[in-house]
Amino acid sequence: MSQGVFDNPPEPRMAAMNPKPRILLLVGPTGVGKTDLALALAERFDAEIVSADSMQVYRYMDIGTAKPTPAQQRRRPHHLLDVVDPDESFHAALFRERALAAMEKVRGRGRNVLVAGGTGLYVKALTRGLFAGPGRDAALRADLEQAIAEHGLEPLFERLRRGDPAAADRIHCRDRTRIVRALEVFHGTGKPLSQWQRAHGFGDRPFDVLGVGLERPRGELYERLDRRCERMMAHGLLEEVRSLLERGYVPTLRSMQSVGYRQAVQCLAGHLSESEALSSMQQATRRLAKRQLTWFRADPSVHWLHPDRIDTLGELCKRFLEGDAVD
Repeated sequence: MSQGVFDNPPEPRMAAMNPKPRILLLVGPTGVGKTDLALALAERFDAEIVSADSMQVYRYMDIGTAKPTPAQQRRRPHHLLDVVDPDESFHAALFRERALAAMEKVRGRGRNVLVAGGTGLYVKALTRGLFAGPGRDAALRADLEQAIAEHGLEPLFERLRRGDPAAADRIHCRDRTRIVRALEVFHGTGKPLSQWQRAHGFGDRPFDVLGVGLERPRGELYERLDRRCERMMAHGLLEEVRSLLERGYVPTLRSMQSVGYRQAVQCLAGHLSESEALSSMQQATRRLAKRQLTWFRADPSVHWLHPDRIDTLGELCKRFLEGDAVD
């Protein structure tokens, strides 16, 4: 990768008066090129990388999550990778807690923080606070779980779409945890979760953030995603999933139901051929990228750039870290 503006370090300068720590934020859809650019930025601006990826937190899941390689991780310190086993619970509140702790240590070393990832909920929890919502209703939750056991998840997702279409638009139809929670709030309070969230406002903003979104033309992005899925299969995704199953991680785990892993499990079980699994994985990955773009494009503060525009990106980061306003 050409270094461009990254060749010369910025001149030290006193930042403008601002009580909030400044952090760099690099977001965008899966496969757009965040990993390479995050490393280039971190090296240029003496930053450590905090991953905001809901799948890269899992140990033993490397190929299908496109986790930074050991060589890439040696180039700059990375945080929030490989922090839980595939059968452990991990969610936005836990991410926020661990990310804040990591960021405090990074700033204590006198380095900048670069948050990079495609999980919009994690980014929102970190930069704008969390919405706790009404308390849990154990009896109602048990009824919802029983309904899933008897009829599957699809009828509950359709129920959510009827009762809270705004929430259904943001939640994947296979995201059991979030579907159950949204229905629990709706049925328990009579008020859609999306209304509770709008009332909350997500006004807790502990950082001054420069948000940069990476984008490519749709055809270019989809071609990259298709080729990446092919590389994952060629580089041992099926073997990785077979190893996970041999370790005792069952296919119904949330981690094992994610894009790529779900198709690999079906292939190993004989329900899909390898070519069918690849095709399904490519389609699901394109849909994931579309959802991620929809989420991040709803934030007007994000500056959108093609990954090749590293000179513009470097200049934005330089000005921001020096204390200048970035429009």
